[in-house]
Amino acid sequence: MEMAAPLLVFVLLSLATSLTFASDPSSLQDFCVADNTSTVFVNGNVCKDPMLAQAGDFFFSGLDVPGNTSNKQGSRVTPVNVLQIPGLNTLGISMARIDFAPYGLNPPHTHPRGTEIIVVQEGTLLVGFVTSNLANGENRFISKVLYKGDVFVFPIGLIHFQFNVGQTDAVAFAALSSQNPGVITIANAVFGSNLPISDDVLTKAFQLEKNVVDYLQAQFGPKN
Repeated sequence: MEMAAPLLVFVLLSLATSLTFASDPSSLQDFCVADNTSTVFVNGNVCKDPMLAQAGDFFFSGLDVPGNTSNKQGSRVTPVNVLQIPGLNTLGISMARIDFAPYGLNPPHTHPRGTEIIVVQEGTLLVGFVTSNLANGENRFISKVLYKGDVFVFPIGLIHFQFNVGQTDAVAFAALSSQNPGVITIANAVFGSNLPISDDVLTKAFQLEKNVVDYLQAQFGPKN
């Protein structure tokens, strides 16, 4: 019986270790610069010969330049992910600059592969996210007004937004826990998909009249 406790501890520690390594593995090399010209499809990007890596593979310039916010939403996201910096491949991190005109909106969207953390550099932003479906059928809305220097986190996969509630331009910088976090803008995806989602589906899902659905599809369709 004296051996039972140490043996149980060993088994539990072994199980915990095996569960830890069941997630995505850490990089097995210093870096894996993405070969964006490769025609091979893998979960991520194919690595190019590390002996061909150069400083430019790990560099991006331009986040000091304001994005053009002259669009319907009044916002512009400048991403810096593996497509801009090939050296981010396998490193699990990326960032973005988000510019807002007065009352500009970065509309409700999700990042299916990354948690986002933002810091406000200038302006005043109303930010928020909605939880996944709770047991009681509700979805909690968690929101806060941010000022210069404030930081806020949007958990992975949850619908969130940022809205400039000030009368001047606003700027925020975001970091994301994926080399390629992806983005799904809710209205565009639902009402602007190609091919369009059936009117029967959308009228029932959103409890809207067909003419309203048709109008929204015309606003968000592929040609807009």
